[in-house]
Formats: sequence, C-alpha cells, structure tokens
Amino acid sequence: MSDHDGHGHGPVAPAEALHHEPAPHPGHGHAVSAGADRRYLTAALALLIVFMAGEVALGLAAQSLALLSDAGHMLTDAASIVFALVAMRLAMRPPHGGFTYGLKRAEILSAQLNGATLLLLAGFFLYEAIRRLLSPPEVDGRLVLITALAGIVVNLAATWLLGRADRSSLNIEGAFQHIVNDLYAFIATALSGLVVALTGFAQADAIATLIVAALMLRAGYGLIRETGRIFLQAAPSGLIPAEIGARLAGQPEVAEVHDLHVWELTSGYSSLSAHVFVRPEGDCNAVRRRLQGLLARSYGITHTTLQVDPAPEGAVGESECVDAGHCTDPHGPHYLSPSGRQPASPRDAKGDRGDEDGRVGGSESAAQGPENTG
Repeated sequence: MSDHDGHGHGPVAPAEALHHEPAPHPGHGHAVSAGADRRYLTAALALLIVFMAGEVALGLAAQSLALLSDAGHMLTDAASIVFALVAMRLAMRPPHGGFTYGLKRAEILSAQLNGATLLLLAGFFLYEAIRRLLSPPEVDGRLVLITALAGIVVNLAATWLLGRADRSSLNIEGAFQHIVNDLYAFIATALSGLVVALTGFAQADAIATLIVAALMLRAGYGLIRETGRIFLQAAPSGLIPAEIGARLAGQPEVAEVHDLHVWELTSGYSSLSAHVFVRPEGDCNAVRRRLQGLLARSYGITHTTLQVDPAPEGAVGESECVDAGHCTDPHGPHYLSPSGRQPASPRDAKGDRGDEDGRVGGSESAAQGPENTG
C-alpha cells in the first residue's frame, strides 16, 4: 500500500503512468527575460541610492522630518530591490538535495521581509510625527519643496523602469508598489514644503509625515497578507477549491474527488493535488487526461498531481463517501458526482473529451489500473 497524505491508496503506479513534461506555467512565465528584469531593477536601485543620500543630507540641514521619512521610505524601496535581485538569483537555482522545488520561495521571503520593514518604519514615523505636531521645530519650507520636487522626478523614472519589469512576481510588484507609494509621499511632502514656505505653518511637515506613514502601513500590510497566504498554503486568489472540486466530481465517469489541495508555491506558480475515484465502467487514464485538460484550460493550473483509482465495487451510490476509510480521516471535503452518470454540463463533457492525448505541460499524475482495488 502506498502512503499518500496519511492514507493507503493501493500500490504505487507504474512508472509509465507518471507524466512530467516541463513547460511554462501560465502566469509564471516571464514576459521579459530575467536578465532584463535585473537590468531594470539595478538602474532603479542606482537612482534611489543617489537621491536618498542627498535627501538625508538636506533633511538634516532643513530639520525636516518629512524629508527624512521620505528618505526612510526610499531606503525600504532600495532594500526591496536588493532583496528582489538576490531572491531572483536564488529562485533560478535548480532543485537539489532536500530542496525539491529549488529556492523558488526566496522571492516570497524577500517580499515578507520588505513588508515587515515597512511596518516598523511606519510605526517610528507615526511616533515622530505626533511628537512634532505637539512641538514643531523650525522647517525650511523652500528647501523641502525643492527636494521633494526632485524626488518626484526620480520616483517617476524609477517607476517607469520597474514598470517595464515582470510584475507578475510578487517580489517585483512589491518593489513597484513601494516606489509608487513613495511618489505619492513626495507629492505630500512638496505640498507641505509649499505650505510652510508660504504660511510658516510648521505642523504641515508633520502632517505630511503622517500621510507617508499611512502609505507605508498600507503597503506593508498588503505584502504581509499576500506572502502570508502563500506561506500558509492558502489557495491562490481567484481560485475556489470547493468550486474546482465540485466541477471535477461532475466530469464523466468520476465517482468522487477528495484530498483536494490547491496552493501557490511562489508568485503565479499554482499547484493542485487530489485523489479521484472513477466509476467501474470508466477508464482511469482517460479520466486523468480529461481532468488535467480541464484544470489547465479553465484554471491555468498545469502543475497537478492526480492519483486516480477505480472506485471499490458496489461503493458508488451507496453512501455519502465512496471509500469509508477516507470518511473517518478526511483531508478536506469529499466532492461526490451528481446523481446519474452524466457530466455537470454538456460543455464540460465535450470540451474535456477533446484532450484525450493528456499532454498537459508540467503535470504529473499517478494512475491506477482496474486491477488495483485501492
């Protein structure tokens, strides 16, 4: 008996039943090359570092917390680009040893670290802004305005560079969103400098800092939320496991689907595994090929592991679960075929039978023949 998620599922399938054909994954292939991505990121990083150094010096000279907070935000932007560059290189390493997926989640670690840094900086700037609202120092509004206007130009250039990179990666998209937020922050700082220069209202600098901190909180929380979903093996956004399970169970000759798991290894790299029981009159290999085709066409999931077994004789239609052993120790819901032996819809039956060759790139499956009883 083979062990699959803690359940015995019969003998291991023969080697010829395993299909693993490398192919680009939808949503995971790069619209631009990794080398081009690195060039765009490096150019944006150089812009940010040069300007950030000048902004720190001017912020200290002008005693402007808004300028210093902008420089802090640009530091996180620069750090996110550095992390992205390192993570991209790590993610390109092939699987080896115990890392059977390679280091593809390095970019998710990078994005989460960047999000945590944003939250910490936002807390610090909130504290400083409140303190300066109560006791505002003298601020050189003209210097703040000139520096902020220059920052807008630099951030527009950096935004354009990152916008040309592959933003399907959460890592690159996170850096892009940070720079966009920093652009908004510079606009707020420019307005505060203009107010201080025209009216002498020094608290405008602290108010602009509060806006910058709010933008940091928003971006940091978004990154923590999205990376947390990936680390917790949640289903990718836009994919509903219950809908997928019910649709698979409604296909021709399928009796039941259970142990269904959908997760995201890294940005745009969705994977699925499931155990499928086939009706006695069905062909396990044909069913597997149709299900793989359905998952690739309808959901963009091409990295699939399907274990397909014939349903135990006499079990179909007699209970709410084809295999009582799985009912006592389930790994999620059981998706039973609707009454009768027809597919969920004529469109599914017609469309799925069109993929009889079963050659779906990047999929792998274990199919059990009729001689196995699971």
